[in-house]
Amino acid sequence: MTDWNRVAPEAAGFAVNLERKLAAGFESGLLLPIHALLVSRGGKLVLEQYFEGEDESWADSLGRVEFGPEVLHDLRSVTKSVVGLLYGIALERGLVPPIDAPVIDAFPEYPDLVADPERRKVTVGHTLNMTMGMEWDENKPYTDPTNSEIAMEMAPDRYRFVLDRPIVEEPGKTWIYSGGAVALIGALIERGTGKPIAEFAREALFAPLGITDFYWMAGSDGVASPASGLRLRAPDLLRIGAMLVDGGRHEGRQVVPEAWIEGSWTPAITLPDGLGYGRLWYMHEAPAPGSDTPLRWVGAFGNGGQRLWLAPEAGVACVIYAGDYNLFERWVTPARIWREIVLGNLERA
Repeated sequence: MTDWNRVAPEAAGFAVNLERKLAAGFESGLLLPIHALLVSRGGKLVLEQYFEGEDESWADSLGRVEFGPEVLHDLRSVTKSVVGLLYGIALERGLVPPIDAPVIDAFPEYPDLVADPERRKVTVGHTLNMTMGMEWDENKPYTDPTNSEIAMEMAPDRYRFVLDRPIVEEPGKTWIYSGGAVALIGALIERGTGKPIAEFAREALFAPLGITDFYWMAGSDGVASPASGLRLRAPDLLRIGAMLVDGGRHEGRQVVPEAWIEGSWTPAITLPDGLGYGRLWYMHEAPAPGSDTPLRWVGAFGNGGQRLWLAPEAGVACVIYAGDYNLFERWVTPARIWREIVLGNLERA
């Protein structure tokens, strides 16, 4: 159990008992097994459920795990969105380059790349929005050494590997999913703050929220992965979500600059599936019975069904942990829980 102020879903503006709706979904087979589900509204916990199942951490089997509030879990690419928040904090402190700065200028050790006029068009903003226009392919399985992220991990110099990719599109024009882009953002944070990203995260984001237990996995060169390496307890990821829907505040303290959150949640580009994307966050809208208009949502997505869903205007945050990594259809269950059980039962949005 978390130390949150817990209330019944009905007392927080939900039309039904969410636990019964969730159980019915599992019994019907419409929902696949998950590891954890937490929902808060207005800073109050309305649902907290844990399950048991097989798990792994970066492909290393953990066996069968009984999940609970003290159990760390891979965030996979939800890590990217957390790194986006860290950049916003570092930027407000004047420690990292501005959004419109050429990203290559932060890597003077590659003078040939710094001198390339085409690469100088790629800004920090393009990097955060994954619109760098550079070749990158993560559509292949992460067990395939030709997957670009795996190839980056195996390269003798990960940053040169990313920055030296062929330019295939005009920067800002096309979204190309890239863990390499987030590796560069992580490097900017570490170089600007003078601290490993895990240390800066502890000081700037986790400690203000009371988060004390986390783990950040690293590659073979010892560099912590900004793209997928963070492991957090479910209640702690929910703390991050609740802080964000409160405008970046926690217990009266501004943790993440509100202007950065607003900028992050303004779509920089529209993806082929219709979702918006900006500064390492996905966004769209969904119908909600308690609202005359569709309700805006924002999300952080990770392999295997890891999700941090937010409905800022409704004050709702939702965390889902799951398994079955690398299975494409794993997106269905988290989406159904969010749209049909959480948003679908909001009485007042």
